[in-house]
Amino acid sequence: MKLGDAIRITRQKAFYTQKKFSEELHVTVSTINRWELNKAKPNVKAMKSIKTFCEENKLDYKIIDSAWLGYSKEVLND
Repeated sequence: MKLGDAIRITRQKAFYTQKKFSEELHVTVSTINRWELNKAKPNVKAMKSIKTFCEENKLDYKIIDSAWLGYSKEVLND
């Protein structure tokens, strides 16, 4: 699964809009949009925020972490 898809699915499982999710993570809506469209990769600080979000909402973080670690391979293969 691509990183953007993993982030979008996780956000949707929590019933968050991109706006609400961006406020939770202290980033802009356009940043969330770029992540979900695989146009940008969250930095380490953002990944920590996403992990905290997943823990607080009892969502699986492993799928996002795995996709994040494989992001460069994913982009090269597109």
